[in-house]
Amino acid sequence: MCVVVASSAPVIGPFLALTAGVVFVVLAIARWKMHAFFALMLAAMLVGLIVAVGGFGQLTLLNAIERPVFELGAAAGKIAFVIAMAAVIGECLTVSGGAERIVTWLLHLFKEQRAGAALLAAGFILGIPVFFDTVFLLLLPLARALAVKTGRDYTFYVMAMCAGAVITHTTVPPTPGPLLVVEALKLDLGLVIVGGFVCGLLPAWGALVVARWINRRQPTVPPMMPGAEGPLPSGPAPALGLALAPVVLPLALIAFSSACVAFKPVWFAGGVAEWVNLAGNKHVALLAGMAAGLVLALRHRRPDGPTFGALLGAPLESAGAIILITSAGGAFGAMLREAGLAGAVTTLAEGRQLNYVLLGWLLAAVIRVAQGSSTVAMITASGMLMAVAGEEGWGCHPFWVFLGIGYGGLFCSWMNDSGFWLVSRMCGWSERATLRSWTVLLTAISIFGLIEALVLSAIF
Repeated sequence: MCVVVASSAPVIGPFLALTAGVVFVVLAIARWKMHAFFALMLAAMLVGLIVAVGGFGQLTLLNAIERPVFELGAAAGKIAFVIAMAAVIGECLTVSGGAERIVTWLLHLFKEQRAGAALLAAGFILGIPVFFDTVFLLLLPLARALAVKTGRDYTFYVMAMCAGAVITHTTVPPTPGPLLVVEALKLDLGLVIVGGFVCGLLPAWGALVVARWINRRQPTVPPMMPGAEGPLPSGPAPALGLALAPVVLPLALIAFSSACVAFKPVWFAGGVAEWVNLAGNKHVALLAGMAAGLVLALRHRRPDGPTFGALLGAPLESAGAIILITSAGGAFGAMLREAGLAGAVTTLAEGRQLNYVLLGWLLAAVIRVAQGSSTVAMITASGMLMAVAGEEGWGCHPFWVFLGIGYGGLFCSWMNDSGFWLVSRMCGWSERATLRSWTVLLTAISIFGLIEALVLSAIF
């Protein structure tokens, strides 16, 4: 499919701001050994100053400094409570022996040689209704305990569960990114849910192969986490249902609410809908999971184990740093958006012959690398495509364009992506190790998905 639109001069300023911000982050962390929080915040302010001095945005010099701080708070407001509660759940599973109980069950069910596939399947399914960070934080204790149990393959287990979660997070509604792209491209929701799920199976299989390769190239061991020191409870192991409750309860509440919103059954109206939406709110659901975790930990703790107050307080020692770094990454991404990068990419696309599947992937990939958020990349890319598309249509079924955008939103997650820092800090990996594992994995999945979408769009 080809379309020609009027050309105009590309916008240099946004790309200058992008280049300066990226170079500063890389140098500050890799060469100057600056803490990631300050590197990202100073990079955000640098981008703001370039926008203000260059005059290609709406920022003043004072705004260039104040806006990143505001965006830091905005990002923290979205993730802080979630990360704190998930950290408490993780500690409760650890000190109670609940994670050990679940891993023993998984090994019995799937056998040790298929444990990675089991974690990938869990992430693949749970990533449909739940944000990636919530799925990751809830499944990580299982991957950690499984690595301790088997004595190996920690990198493989983490990469497997991440792969499953990110694929469906970006290609299967009702998560926000795919849902908004469906609306922009005017696709049938049921078709996309089924098609996204089925088409995600091949990239998931490829991701499992890549995860094994990464594990051989970079084996790691689980870090000691607060509350993980010392022997597990000496009493009987907790019942499987009680051990699963802190993980399953919040996911079930969120999934049920999301399914009701997506499919709107007849009874889902009025007061019933309000209560279901309340129960499915991520904060309410995780509060329920945390409550279940506290009950589990207090019933099955060691005689000298942590008190109720310690169970709530100790995880915040690690969660606080994660919240700051993740929020700083959000601030950096917001300043790059403020620089007008989306408009600059649209300008560069003018006058070109376009394959919309490839263009959707490229636009989402560029915006993803620039500002970090896959959801923002998908939403922005779909809006830009709708502005560029001509009256003759897409040249293929728009579902394949949807897949191109979704997999483009996974490309090359690096230091401005909150997911990068979440994986890095919670897994105990350095920035270099995370780039060689998490970044490589997501880039491979993105390319697998693009190839699949291009081939299928040509066939069908």
